Amino acid sequence: MAPPEAVRLAVIVPAWRDDEELLGFLACLGRLDAPPEHVIVVDGAASELTADICRQGDAHWLPCAPGRGAQLSAGVLAAQQALGETRGRVADALWFLHTDCRPHPRSACAIREAVTHGAAGGYFRFRFGGSPGPLKTLLERCIALRCRMGMVYGDQGIFVTRADYEASPGLDRQPLFEEAPLVRHLKGTGRFVALKLPIIVSPRRWERDGFLRRTLQNRSLALGYLLGIPASRLARWYHPI
Repeated sequence: MAPPEAVRLAVIVPAWRDDEELLGFLACLGRLDAPPEHVIVVDGAASELTADICRQGDAHWLPCAPGRGAQLSAGVLAAQQALGETRGRVADALWFLHTDCRPHPRSACAIREAVTHGAAGGYFRFRFGGSPGPLKTLLERCIALRCRMGMVYGDQGIFVTRADYEASPGLDRQPLFEEAPLVRHLKGTGRFVALKLPIIVSPRRWERDGFLRRTLQNRSLALGYLLGIPASRLARWYHPI
């Protein structure tokens, strides 16, 4: 079996007017053990300031029309081009991250090891950043239960081998639940793994909206999606005009 170092890793990051978070995020990636070979920031605001931050952070800046599904899909195409041919490597892997998350220092190594041992893809344990609290702990446990039931979302650092991505329906070019068809495919392979390392997610949106209110909103949106309400309509509820 080839070593984990044979796995090349491309990080794909959707961004939209979150330059302060992006600065910290790129610095965090640079401190990872065995950092990814490519970091692609897909900027829905096409901001020159974001472009400057990417240049300083050794990341590729890709302007794109806003919309997380469209941005991630554009990032995948750029990653495939950047990775080129596998040429005898075990696999290439795509890693989807948000700017308000902070992966564990060993995350990239853990992905490479998982892929080397046959994983088609996987995700990390959700943990809130900031001061601990009983409500945060309860929500983290609820999220862990939701993941065991098969509902894994993009803020948990989903990764997938390039080959399994190309064999899947890919990502929906829609503003919400864009990862749903990919996760369904990965679950169907029987090789979709839950890694034990945490991914730290900023609680700022929960603190702004209220933890319970935001959780209820998220679950309502998920139920609406399962009932067949178009993601474009759900996005209007998620981001009221």
